[in-house]
Amino acid sequence: MTTTNSLHHHRYSFLKRLSTSESHLPPPPSSLFLHPTTTTTTTSSTTASTTATFSLSPPTSTATTSQQQPISFDTLQHHLSTQNFFQADEETRRLLIVLAGEAAQKRGYVFFSEVQFVAEADLRAIDELWRQYSDGRFGYSVQKRLWQKANKDFTKFFIKVGWMRKLDTEIEQYNYRAFPNEFTWELSDETPEGHLPLTNALRGTQLLTSILSHPAFAGEEDEKAAENEVQGSSRGNISGPKPLGSLFPKPDYSF
Repeated sequence: MTTTNSLHHHRYSFLKRLSTSESHLPPPPSSLFLHPTTTTTTTSSTTASTTATFSLSPPTSTATTSQQQPISFDTLQHHLSTQNFFQADEETRRLLIVLAGEAAQKRGYVFFSEVQFVAEADLRAIDELWRQYSDGRFGYSVQKRLWQKANKDFTKFFIKVGWMRKLDTEIEQYNYRAFPNEFTWELSDETPEGHLPLTNALRGTQLLTSILSHPAFAGEEDEKAAENEVQGSSRGNISGPKPLGSLFPKPDYSF
């Protein structure tokens, strides 16, 4: 009995000392616990780094970062420098879809209302590459000049750039070329100025109008065109050309 009581007494004394010593221990450092990511803004940089390691929240800046990635024109430049104008035309179409935004990318083509979202620098870069590798014969700015010279008449413009061909009929008629075989994919003296790049006009000419009217190509041509319109209206249309509508069948854009 004496031995047993002694053991109980020593056990009680040990537990009491342990309890007393634990009550004087400092609390564990807060960095040992996982805090919500929203509270790390008030902590030091070291603590923020530690808690970020354990954060389970998905990153929120991934989409923004991907959208801000610069567009590369290397593929377009490669096709143009090797005179592969067909692939250059395809790459130009792809670039316009990418530059027009996420909706155009999901859809696979560009609405005319989305052209305004294309940055001036990007559209100008595409145009400069086309002009550089075609001796100034291809490009949107070249097409705009010809379009304005035709008083923005798309029928006259399509004939000028070779997007329409004359039919072998007794009456003078024109029809739209079939894509891609009836278009010219090489640069020669016979290739019409402004023939490339092509713009899909299957849904009408609004897309092409939006491209040619883009601020990227605003300049002296616009001022000259406005001046010509003023001079033309002051002279009247008495001696103007006859309408060409009777020379063409119903429009059926296919490129």
